[in-house]
Parts: sequence; C-alpha cells; structure tokens
Amino acid sequence: MKALEIKTRRQEELVDLTAGIQEIVAQSAVRDGLCLVFVPHTTAGVTLNENADPDVKTDILAALRRAVPDGLPYRHSEGNSPAHAKASLTGSSVTVIVEEGRLRLGTWQGIQLCEFDGPRTRNVWVKIIGG
Repeated sequence: MKALEIKTRRQEELVDLTAGIQEIVAQSAVRDGLCLVFVPHTTAGVTLNENADPDVKTDILAALRRAVPDGLPYRHSEGNSPAHAKASLTGSSVTVIVEEGRLRLGTWQGIQLCEFDGPRTRNVWVKIIGG
C-alpha cells in the first residue's frame, strides 16, 4: 500500500488526485489489475468524475450543499454533521482498472478527494492489486 498526503485549503473542495495515483500505479510492478483508492476519514470522501471542466467540481459541491444543508437541527456536538453526511454520499473508495501500467479512465474522468471539513491534512491510501 502507498499513501498520499493531501493538504486541503478550503472547508469544501474537490482536489484532483489523478496524477499522484497514476504515478503510484506506474511505479508498481503490476501491469494489469485494479487500483483501489481509499480515504480513511469520516468527513472526506473520494469520487470519480469529470476532471476537465472545473465548473463540474463547483456544481458537485453546490448540489451536495443543497442536498445536505447546514441549517438542519443536527445533534452531533462537533458541528460538522453536514460533512459526515456528504462523505457518506460520496463514499470512501473508488476502484479503477489498471491496464498496461496505466489507470484505465474515461476521456474526461479523474479521481478527486472530496473535502467537506477543511482545511485539513488528509491521507489517501492506494492499493494496486494484480490480476
């Protein structure tokens, strides 16, 4: 397993991880298999989505804010319940096919860390599985 350490800058943001993960894949001995990306945090997630137009990231965050508003009567005492809910919606892992030592992504796809309770230092764990 390899790890990336990501320092987020805002309370909510999507951070492109694609190049860093591709570097881990390229350095591994696995030419064909799977790449599992896991975020071990309860107020952050990971998603696979468009990575070409930055407005998509803005739109995703806006949609999640609307789906999980800040003003509900949350009971969690830390005050970050919306971040927990958004992390549950995005999920904590994605799996991507590895073929010929490269991530097999669609034309516009990228892997993004979803920060919902920043700024923070986040860990992203990457496991390459041959097969």
